Amino acid sequence: MIHADIRSISVSADTQGCNIDFNYNTDGYEGDAAEDGKSQDGSETLPYIDESPTMSPQLPTPQGPDGVSPTPPEGLLPGGDIEKGLEMKKLVLSGFLASEEIYINQLEALMLPMRPLKATATTSQPVLTIQQIETIFYKIQDIFAIHKEFYDDLLPNIQHWDEKVTVGHLFQKLASQLGVYKAFVDNYKVALETAEKCSHANIQFQKISEVSLLYKPIDRVTRSTLVLHDLLKHTPKDHPDFPLLQDALRISQNFLSSINEEIDPRRTAVTTPKGEARQLVKDGFLVEVSESSRKLRHVFLFTDLLLCAKMKKTSVGRHQQYECKWYIPLADLTFQTLDESDSCPSIQVLPEYEIEEMKIKISVLKSEIQKEKKAPKGQSRVERLRKKMNEQESWLLLHSPTIPFKIHNKHGKSYLFLLSSDYERSEWRESIQKLQKKDLQVCVLSSVELQVLTSSCFKLRTVHNIPVTSNKDDEETPGLYGFLHVIVHSAKGFKESANLYCTLEVDSYGYFVSKAKTRVFRDTSEPQWNEEFEIELEGSQYLRILCYEKCYDKSMLNKDDNEIVDKIMGKGQVQLDPQTVQSKNWHMDVIEMNGIKVEFSMKFTSRDLSLKRTPSKKQSGVFGVKINVVTKRERSKVPYIVRQCIEEVEKRGIDEVGIYRISGVATDIQALKLAFDTNTKDILVMLSDMDINAIAGTLKLYFRELPEPLLTDRLYPAFMEGIVLSDPAAKENCMMHLLRSLPDPNLMTFLTLLEHLKRVAEKEPINKMSLHNLATVFGPTLLRPSETDNAKGQHITTASDIWSHDVMAQVQVLLYYLQHPPISFAELKRNTLYFSTDV
Repeated sequence: MIHADIRSISVSADTQGCNIDFNYNTDGYEGDAAEDGKSQDGSETLPYIDESPTMSPQLPTPQGPDGVSPTPPEGLLPGGDIEKGLEMKKLVLSGFLASEEIYINQLEALMLPMRPLKATATTSQPVLTIQQIETIFYKIQDIFAIHKEFYDDLLPNIQHWDEKVTVGHLFQKLASQLGVYKAFVDNYKVALETAEKCSHANIQFQKISEVSLLYKPIDRVTRSTLVLHDLLKHTPKDHPDFPLLQDALRISQNFLSSINEEIDPRRTAVTTPKGEARQLVKDGFLVEVSESSRKLRHVFLFTDLLLCAKMKKTSVGRHQQYECKWYIPLADLTFQTLDESDSCPSIQVLPEYEIEEMKIKISVLKSEIQKEKKAPKGQSRVERLRKKMNEQESWLLLHSPTIPFKIHNKHGKSYLFLLSSDYERSEWRESIQKLQKKDLQVCVLSSVELQVLTSSCFKLRTVHNIPVTSNKDDEETPGLYGFLHVIVHSAKGFKESANLYCTLEVDSYGYFVSKAKTRVFRDTSEPQWNEEFEIELEGSQYLRILCYEKCYDKSMLNKDDNEIVDKIMGKGQVQLDPQTVQSKNWHMDVIEMNGIKVEFSMKFTSRDLSLKRTPSKKQSGVFGVKINVVTKRERSKVPYIVRQCIEEVEKRGIDEVGIYRISGVATDIQALKLAFDTNTKDILVMLSDMDINAIAGTLKLYFRELPEPLLTDRLYPAFMEGIVLSDPAAKENCMMHLLRSLPDPNLMTFLTLLEHLKRVAEKEPINKMSLHNLATVFGPTLLRPSETDNAKGQHITTASDIWSHDVMAQVQVLLYYLQHPPISFAELKRNTLYFSTDV
């Protein structure tokens, strides 16, 4: 029968950062990851099943000095110099070309029965109808033509190889035609079902299908993505081929990532004692609320049931096993409907500052591990630090999720999971509902059957480890630290008009966090947002975009969280490949989600570059101009921009969820910046019309662009020393003395901002912004030293260590003042305590 070969899709999103040495043989392009069907931890993974012929019967194989040799010459190893690197690049291409040849032959063999089948379709005794033929062989001819052209173009480049040869444009062209593969995938299930029906109904076709039908196109895209990684590894960054290969890799990865969202990869089936075929569709780690406490569970979704398990504790050397906690047949599983009166049990939610403090501890441990690795005898300590970090990251994963996902068994209990992102909740719900559309029978498992199924989970699982840093190889990418600039342009593909908006999420410390939200575009099927956001990244590797329909109907109130639930129209994610993203230029991209296409652009700025203070050349404005210059010109104690932004936030933004944390639209912020710099007469009108997150963003930008920090370069070392004093009285005297030492405009502005942030934090139950949250946002902005000071003292944080000791101390300084009883300017100036005025 047909060999359904889409199973390699699930591998695709993890290809970045792999260190793979390839075998250049005539059976295709294979990595070590496929060898022996073993993963790095020794457990079984889904193997590549390659039915490639050992010989290529039709395409001529070049021979002689100019020919392509798919086997590398003995003794040649990847070298450090450019010449050896380019020689390795040629070998990578040669091996891939040999496998391309085999693939083209396979496609040609697949098309052989098409002609006779079409010839009989118009006779009185057709084997298949024209429609059935077109469904089963959909896009195969197009895929053949794409690869034949690619092969013909690549071959002469390798035959006439020299160091100036570029092949990136060929891979770019190949990647640009991935829409054909998308069409193939969308039709794949129907093609498979049609072929199976026809095989049962027609003996002639059954014989043909057994011999010739090999579906392998998506496997090919995965392999070309692996090849692109290797080509980049052996191409110098200044070679003209490098950016072309990078672009081709970005397109391929994004395509595979989007396919992963839509296709259930083929899994090894479990056969129960009754002979039923049960397949694993999805699995992952979720936090379950059980007996009012949080438990980390491994949840397995099979074709007919959902199974919740936990890893059993085993003695050293023993094979790990799962213990089933409960299961629900999908025929009995329902989701909570909105009119149900029972609400979620009380969920223990930790204060935000505890979560943030744990992130800081993890970051400090990461820094210590990096230092110890360089030390001559640091290995034993590295293991101890890793173990500690694993415990802390696991704690974070357990306590950070807050989004409820409740499921019911029609005949019994309800179960509650907590997720960190609406994206995951939607994924699990959609996967279950998709399976429930089939004609499902209620299954009741005997204790033996349940034991067999639970035992099989270890072999079948696709997610092997909880997503913590300490489970990753040292070679794996640590993710990006800095700022991602994203412009959400527009969306198409909606069937009818609606009120539409998008949210942006990035991963951080193993889970995803919502970072930005576009405005709601009302009553349209083609929203044009064109909104730019600046998103802070903390070791992030993925960007997710979710598209929602805004619901204003009060009858849709969710009893769980007392909020109106907006409908997810589509969702998708892209990989933040450091090689691709770290460029001065914008990268335009499209995410496809349920037939909807969202167009966006992004570029990345490392933290050390984005946090430089650059004085303005024009002293007539307010941004980048010293605060005493601005207050003197305005004849004010606190700059006008600070007063107006605070007033507007307190008027209509104090209840806004994530105020000061959620990014405002960059174009709106730039418009406000220009208005304040030029003292535009209609600033007040602009402020009243502008989205509140843009106003909050403008205030943050003002403090960030001051030529020296609000708390001054001169006093910075003293603030750093004062905050670590252990005696409370000494710390109080020091911290108050430092405030008194500030110039009057700086002090008045700081005290004004302090009281405002305290008022914002009073609304924490509504806006979710605690004092610690606000200190995290504003601490580095108010204290981070200016550029000249950085050059001397190296205070700026490096791109790879966002939570350096300096940043942590900056947050702690602001938090100290935020937690302090009200501080009066007059009282401060009158009370000299025991200190002199010199610092």
